[in-house]
Amino acid sequence: MSTVPDGKKLVRSPSGLRMVPENGAFNSPFSLDEPQWVPDKEHHCRRCGRCFCDKCCSKKVALPRMCFVDPVRQCGECSLVSQKEMEFYDKQLKVLMGGGSFIVTLGTSKTSETMMCRLSNNHRYLFFDGESHFEVELSRISSMQVLTEESTPEGGNSRASGMLLHYKPTGSQDPQQLRMEAADDKKTASSWLAAMHKAAKLLYEARDR
Repeated sequence: MSTVPDGKKLVRSPSGLRMVPENGAFNSPFSLDEPQWVPDKEHHCRRCGRCFCDKCCSKKVALPRMCFVDPVRQCGECSLVSQKEMEFYDKQLKVLMGGGSFIVTLGTSKTSETMMCRLSNNHRYLFFDGESHFEVELSRISSMQVLTEESTPEGGNSRASGMLLHYKPTGSQDPQQLRMEAADDKKTASSWLAAMHKAAKLLYEARDR
């Protein structure tokens, strides 16, 4: 079981108040580092760090990926990105932490187990609970592929039906494969997979920064 502490503290950065983990090593894997900037007469975007005139950097938008408590000043381009991300923080995160039921197969095993999969409250782990329990740290996932199936016999829109993960278990450098397929409640599982797909985009963006 994970022993990662969830304690947070309020800090004042040059850009505003932030609620951050007490230990910086335990940041959410979706979080972005606050850009460095030098105070001057112009305004700076809290997301990209570039300087703008007042007119071009007047919008104040929530920025949970940098742990800001209040909406902060952002340029027009960044404010649009942050507004789109708010749907993930307002809706998809709740879906991921609520969990879904999946048939889970590890590696090349011929046996599978029905398990409840959910995102941990600190966003750092996927918890798998069934007759057994294990967890996967998001930062150790190297690839994530959503599996789909036709949602109607006539070949209509496809929907997410499963996911294939490759990751390195904690304490190991040997990659492991994990296959998840929707169990009985396919609608809930499909919603969970769609949310996880959006999470993956944020995860890989954070790594590329």
